[in-house]
Amino acid sequence: MAASISGTEANTALIAAHKPTGRISDPIFVGLLWASGIFVLVLLGFIIAMLFEGGLPALREFGISFVWSTMWNPVTERFGAGVMVYGTVLSAVIAVIVALPLSFGIAFFLTEIAPGRLRRPIGVAIQLLAAIPSIIYGMWGFFVVVPLIAAYVQPPLIEWLGPIPLIGALFQGPPLGAGMLTAGLILALMILPFITAMFVEVLESVPPMLKESAYGVGATTYEVYRNVSVPYGRTAMVGAVMLGLGRALGETMAVTFVIGNATRMSASLFAPGATIASTIANEFPEASIGSLKLQALLQLGFILFVISFIVLALSRLLVRSKLKS
Repeated sequence: MAASISGTEANTALIAAHKPTGRISDPIFVGLLWASGIFVLVLLGFIIAMLFEGGLPALREFGISFVWSTMWNPVTERFGAGVMVYGTVLSAVIAVIVALPLSFGIAFFLTEIAPGRLRRPIGVAIQLLAAIPSIIYGMWGFFVVVPLIAAYVQPPLIEWLGPIPLIGALFQGPPLGAGMLTAGLILALMILPFITAMFVEVLESVPPMLKESAYGVGATTYEVYRNVSVPYGRTAMVGAVMLGLGRALGETMAVTFVIGNATRMSASLFAPGATIASTIANEFPEASIGSLKLQALLQLGFILFVISFIVLALSRLLVRSKLKS
């Protein structure tokens, strides 16, 4: 009994000794958490303010038509963002259209079909693709992909699809290799690892009982994938696709190498074009401090931020709608 009492007194003394430390450390810890969260908001606010204030003179000079104007002439100092906005959105959409089915196929193969000896090497290869710097993708695209597309992809597409009414306009023009289609393909390869990795995690999180129940009633592997696995993880999959889209919208170096960097708009996927990020990368070194050109480039950066924000908002709306359904 005496030993039990002495042990209780020791525990009480230990708790009492730690109480002052807890009273001091807990508020400090909570304060650091608040500071971390507020820091993110303040930093984001400073970036937005810098871009908006720096580009405001260009917006005052050209008006709201700056957003859709297709004029970009540094000689006459007439600037518009229309060509870059078009190129940014189109190249990102092409990337998602190409990467989405490939990501589904790879994720399905890794989670349902691939034997154990292949699953790990393929998974590591996908992770390595995500680790490759964007400038390496750009150099590879310029020296390898562009000549191949110019020689073996664009000529037959121009010959077969070019004469078709309506859609033929997408496949007309000289086979230069560099252009919107090539940029979209390189972007698709860059966002493929991110979307695939998230798809794999989602599919692996499906409860085995659900899939086994489907197999038990005679469902095929494809039917289980379509009716069980994909519906179970569709919310996270939508988020993965929107994450890949956001990644494609802001890519700079890889796109700069392969898009052709022509500040003119064309309906053809083979025509050279430009994105907001590639234009800023190409034109910024030549823009002097205080010049109208620099102000237009800063306004382009603000527009890219707005586009990214819209994509984020749409992704949240889609995820919420999926959760409600």
